Amino acid sequence: MPELPEVEVVRRGLARWVRGRTITGVEILDARSIRRHAPGPEDLRGNLEGARVLDVARRGKFLWMPMVEPSAPDAAPPFALMAHLGMSGQLLMETPDLPDEKHLKVRFTLSPAADSDGAPMPDELRFVDQRIFGGVFLAGLLPTPDGQPGGLSETGLPLVPAEAAHIARDPLDPAFSFDDFYRRMRARRTGIKRALLDQGLISGVGNIYADEALWAARLHFARPTDTLRRADALRLVEAARDVMLRALEAGGTSFDSLYVNVNGASGYFARSLNAYGREGQPCPRCEAAGLPTLIRRDSFMNRSSYSCPVCQKRPRNGRW
Repeated sequence: MPELPEVEVVRRGLARWVRGRTITGVEILDARSIRRHAPGPEDLRGNLEGARVLDVARRGKFLWMPMVEPSAPDAAPPFALMAHLGMSGQLLMETPDLPDEKHLKVRFTLSPAADSDGAPMPDELRFVDQRIFGGVFLAGLLPTPDGQPGGLSETGLPLVPAEAAHIARDPLDPAFSFDDFYRRMRARRTGIKRALLDQGLISGVGNIYADEALWAARLHFARPTDTLRRADALRLVEAARDVMLRALEAGGTSFDSLYVNVNGASGYFARSLNAYGREGQPCPRCEAAGLPTLIRRDSFMNRSSYSCPVCQKRPRNGRW
């Protein structure tokens, strides 16, 4: 599944290509990709055609585009087009002359627009999904309880879709509160990696970035949250933020060849990972110190967790 930096790459690409444009046509080629929109295809098409994309926002791995209705262009956006990429979803900007992708599910036609150099922008936004775990749907927008932006975006609207309101803010969100995270994490009485993967506590930290942040913070994944000092927790959050920012610069970490960003370019951050997927390879930190320590893999929540047995010591009272 794409992780937060990959979804943020998509958000930034989408914002560049679709913000301010009107949806002039909606073609649904596979109704399974709009199954989350209970009223059905005609309702989705009827609400979107003629509506203008105000912005592209993200909270955790949830993407949405607030839509302005043509009859009330200056009013607050009443709904958003949400996109969930699932395991293999792609949002691609294409020109109509290019052939359809094999797994094209939904096509959105956009009003004509030009880039800063005056060159025409592609007119089609295509949702492609081989495994059909993702999808697009419409969602109502609610005011945020704290009055802060609903998610990361250029306009910073204090609105969030009801379907994403339960998702906590992520480390890249300017409105993320470390104090709130630390208080709630200490109360969980669980292992620190389980807490990192809890989207109601802190969003966007998937398996890859959890392992990388824990390695950078020198913390074992089974360390009990109620034993974590404030300085340790702060170091962990800063490590998660740092690894995500570095991944953003590289375009993401995905190991899945199906994942590409909005322009079709894969990320390359996987080449810079220090722990994840490196079982039996030297720990970069120990190797630099002259210690022949190998990264180990442990089974964790039906997945794998990678750590260094020397600089991430396993706690005696660990919680998995």
